[in-house]
Amino acid sequence: MAEIERLAEFEREYAEVLSALSEPDIASDRKRFLDLSRRHKHLEAVVNAGHTLSSATDDVEVAREMFEQAQGDERELIREELQPAESERARAEEQWRLLLVPTDPNDGRNVIISIRGTEGGEEANLFAKDLYEMYLRYAQARSYKTETLGLQLSDLGGIDEATFLVKGDDAYQRLKLEGGTHRVQRVPATESQGRIHTSAAAVTVLPEADEVEVDINMADLRIDVYRSTGPGGQSVNTTDSAVRITHVPTGVVVAMQDEKSQIQNRAKAMQVLRARLLKIEQDRVAAETSKAKRDQVGSGGRSEKIRTYNFKDNRVTDHRIGLTIHKLDRVLQGELDEVIDALLADERSRQLGEAN
Repeated sequence: MAEIERLAEFEREYAEVLSALSEPDIASDRKRFLDLSRRHKHLEAVVNAGHTLSSATDDVEVAREMFEQAQGDERELIREELQPAESERARAEEQWRLLLVPTDPNDGRNVIISIRGTEGGEEANLFAKDLYEMYLRYAQARSYKTETLGLQLSDLGGIDEATFLVKGDDAYQRLKLEGGTHRVQRVPATESQGRIHTSAAAVTVLPEADEVEVDINMADLRIDVYRSTGPGGQSVNTTDSAVRITHVPTGVVVAMQDEKSQIQNRAKAMQVLRARLLKIEQDRVAAETSKAKRDQVGSGGRSEKIRTYNFKDNRVTDHRIGLTIHKLDRVLQGELDEVIDALLADERSRQLGEAN
């Protein structure tokens, strides 16, 4: 059977990875250790699913053999046992097939999310704050840990930009499809005539990069320091604690000012910079293999929306898969699993179609 032959191949690789992870000098090569650890986790799931499928297949074959040999009432009794055995084998086979679909190399990483208001003025900034709080609630509900890397408040209590880290074994896998332009339709607090306005916020999702994965030449960096500012431009610190780092070869700029310590702001800026450079390199490799990823954010305009939040109808619509649910109030409280599960199911379906 083809499945059994493939399982044997995975078992051999799994044993090889386990052996490599037990080598005495593995701890000194952090990049190799991280790569092997991620591969080990995936192979373990594949091997376990393969064993489940093998066992379920054996049960079906035994039940079929008994059915062929049985007579009379005994034949009907065995038929009743055969049906659930075949159903279990079908479930096991589906799980096995899903695990054989090429995985995103970033699954298993932590994730860095940035949110900024785009079109709609201060209403867009207020919506950006709603999204920021929504993701924090979602992370809490799934027992993820979060760390705010940068938070710039706007004049009326919204967010010019928020950048935060979400830590969890499947954090990137579940949040990676949140990247894009999110649109809101509601009556702003500043609207006196009750008219519905449309605004937008851009969400960027990046896999966290380990220091050893992105080699940054310090000579390629231009580092500027300045005083932190708050809403309206007023100074919130008397020392030059804010840090702006420019990666000259790529033009990527990261600024951090939340911490009172210049050293802490610099460390957070480098963390975000590594993630952005990792994404640039991964996109370059993907483009070379004709699998370029679509741009998550684009210009941040309303026409490029991936999701709409309509307050009047208590409605959330994800335009990529045509999903509409009338649970906006609950979604904003962090109940995102229904939307995320549907997106991941669609992704798996497309991957299986491409694999067949």
